[in-house]
Amino acid sequence: MTASRIPRDVSSPHTSTRKMTLRTTLLSVRQGLDPAHKQLADHHLSHHVMAWCQTHPVHTLGVYLPIRGEPDLHVAYRQLSAAGITLALPVVREKDAPLVFVVWRPQDPVTTGAYGTTIPEGNTEIVPDALLLPCVGFNDARFRLGYGGGFYDRTLNTTPRPLAIGIAYACTQAEFAAEAHDIALNAIITEAGIV
Repeated sequence: MTASRIPRDVSSPHTSTRKMTLRTTLLSVRQGLDPAHKQLADHHLSHHVMAWCQTHPVHTLGVYLPIRGEPDLHVAYRQLSAAGITLALPVVREKDAPLVFVVWRPQDPVTTGAYGTTIPEGNTEIVPDALLLPCVGFNDARFRLGYGGGFYDRTLNTTPRPLAIGIAYACTQAEFAAEAHDIALNAIITEAGIV
């Protein structure tokens, strides 16, 4: 997998059209990854997630199940669950509200939720210590580019604020300006390591 960067100036401050263009470009880059390289990258990402959790002990962790070519961390989820960390998946309860996190184990049944996401069939809600956030892209300042719905931005504006760890492929690093509602992540993990 190449770690080439997206061209400069695809996005500019406060320009939603350019941000949408960048989002489309990055999604295309991610979808175009060679499956064998993607599988290897997911393995490295899982390894780095485990390393992060060893140096930042958490009891509860908000995770995600991949859609639209997002990194697949099932290997890490099985290990984290076996180590006694409570995992939870995000659930959209209301369109303009923060996400809710529902307890989930890798062997638990799931169903389809809003926006094509996969959610637990259970209903036990928790407030995670930390979140793994899938990124469409990210920049040098640890800002995340998502799908544009604002769910994670609203979630990170809650109290207590969980640690926010972006998960992305290195090839989706791009240059874009943060907007007023954007919140810098505590770290970003790619197949190349922890930023």
